[in-house]
Amino acid sequence: MTEPKDFVAGVGSDIRKSQKRVLFVTRRTSAQVKVSDEEQVQTFPEGLLRIALAIEILAIALVLISLFFNAPLEGIADPTNTPNPAKAPWYFLGLQEMLHYFPPVVAGVLIPTVLVVALVVIPYFNVNIEADGLFLKNRGRRLHIFYVGALGLSLFLWFFDVYVALVPTLIVAALMLIAAFSSPHSSSRSRRYLASKPVSWWVMTWFLFELIVLTVVGTFFRGPGWSWVLPWRG
Repeated sequence: MTEPKDFVAGVGSDIRKSQKRVLFVTRRTSAQVKVSDEEQVQTFPEGLLRIALAIEILAIALVLISLFFNAPLEGIADPTNTPNPAKAPWYFLGLQEMLHYFPPVVAGVLIPTVLVVALVVIPYFNVNIEADGLFLKNRGRRLHIFYVGALGLSLFLWFFDVYVALVPTLIVAALMLIAAFSSPHSSSRSRRYLASKPVSWWVMTWFLFELIVLTVVGTFFRGPGWSWVLPWRG
């Protein structure tokens, strides 16, 4: 038996000479301290290689497209003749499509802000820290929240007659229901894939689906006065 040692916490200005660490150990963790005198820098060489390769492929594809296809540019702007419909660039047509249904403050400020904040904040929720499947834990409680959220969003879009956004919402909701009643051990590969996706993946999928549908509708299915037209009828 040895006498217990007294550990006294002190304050020093030179951390190299007097190194002190204070560690709080909880019931679910264990004390583990790794000491290394070598300087280490965290890098991701495989990630940098993939990014460089993707940039090169994209640059080559853009050069080839520009060589073989002419850009769909219109004539010189005429201030005395406003085109009908006056469409924004393609990357803003999804927003312009929403302006057809909602007031400018709602479509141009509130909805984009809520979506961006949700995409930033949701990955830090406790439900998403481990990036597990959304319905693998607390399935009953999460299903109730899903039913309320999906029904409320669908009624909101239906009330404002935003059917072009309602259809993608219902499709994503149906896929989420399939994931809710699937397991990582399902015989179907697609069901196993859906069951393993976290909440951030579902939100991003719904957001991109809505963006693509609204952009396609605004580009090809809107004519004079922003009326609904079929593109193959000119």
